[in-house]
Amino acid sequence: MKSLLRSGVALVAAATLGGGIVLTAAGIGTDRDGDRGWGDRNGNSGRPATASQIYQDEIKDYGVCRGTDPVCYNNWGNGWVEGEAKRILIWSRTAGPRHAHLGTPLAPGLNPPLNADNIAQAGLKAWAEERGIAVDYTEDLASFSRLSQYQAVVFLSSNRDTLDDTAQTTLMQYVRGGGGFVGIHNAFGAEYHWPWYEGLLGGANFYDHAPNRPGTVETINRRDVSTSFMPRTWAFTDEWYNLVPYPSYVNVLLEVDEKTSLNGRATGHPGHGKEHAVSWCHYYDGGKSWLTTLGHDPAAWTDASLAGDDLFKQHVMEGLESAMGIKQFCTTTR
Repeated sequence: MKSLLRSGVALVAAATLGGGIVLTAAGIGTDRDGDRGWGDRNGNSGRPATASQIYQDEIKDYGVCRGTDPVCYNNWGNGWVEGEAKRILIWSRTAGPRHAHLGTPLAPGLNPPLNADNIAQAGLKAWAEERGIAVDYTEDLASFSRLSQYQAVVFLSSNRDTLDDTAQTTLMQYVRGGGGFVGIHNAFGAEYHWPWYEGLLGGANFYDHAPNRPGTVETINRRDVSTSFMPRTWAFTDEWYNLVPYPSYVNVLLEVDEKTSLNGRATGHPGHGKEHAVSWCHYYDGGKSWLTTLGHDPAAWTDASLAGDDLFKQHVMEGLESAMGIKQFCTTTR
């Protein structure tokens, strides 16, 4: 089953009344629009996974309802509703190495003055405000306590043990109430010892990367709002994260060409070959989670010239609005 997942197999996990997990599995086909559809390589429909596949596939279920079926969503008031003000929280606290696009640590409190080098926070804030979304931002644990006033929380390269016990509980309760979560770049380097958070990321975690370098992004699903405007392939520069575990039970949106993914690398992680996901989405434990490993290069957050940066900006903002509930979330190719 793990090899099937690496071939782009789409799986859905849904909680049953008995507390168990129902899984369906399907391989890759091609639909009329050229997207990879849900079926096997000959276009046939998927079939239920067997018990041996479920319990011997080495893929964790994290004890929650997760997958691409909205049955896993709890409409309990944390998502956006028509007529409500739009508001997000940007969380960029780091407890380890700090990316250049984050700049110097922020002062305590909510919405402290941004420094000139806090370019990712300033960029994302400006992008959201262009769309009428109010933005709060912080790196202060004391300011993380009122998530219910936001329709999404964005973990912007916030890494290592970025949350304490109280904040972890706050995030879990927020997501379970239907809140939106957006994880960008080194959000995958956070909370390594917290299994629930690993599940929120799609059952994935950062392992390593090669130096920042140009690559070719492949659009896998052009029916989702965060990818519908994209060409089949486009140029971008990033670190191209290698992931362990590899994402599972998710809707893969973007991959990077295998020539960039270091398949056969001599040392470190060898790369993921033909299916190297860089963006995906899923429902998780009642909430909506939209995720991308992209966003390393500081030029992606500024007006500096970088191939593909306009596509990256729109990708992030459409994904954010879908996680908030403003637009349709996580459309599959079925």
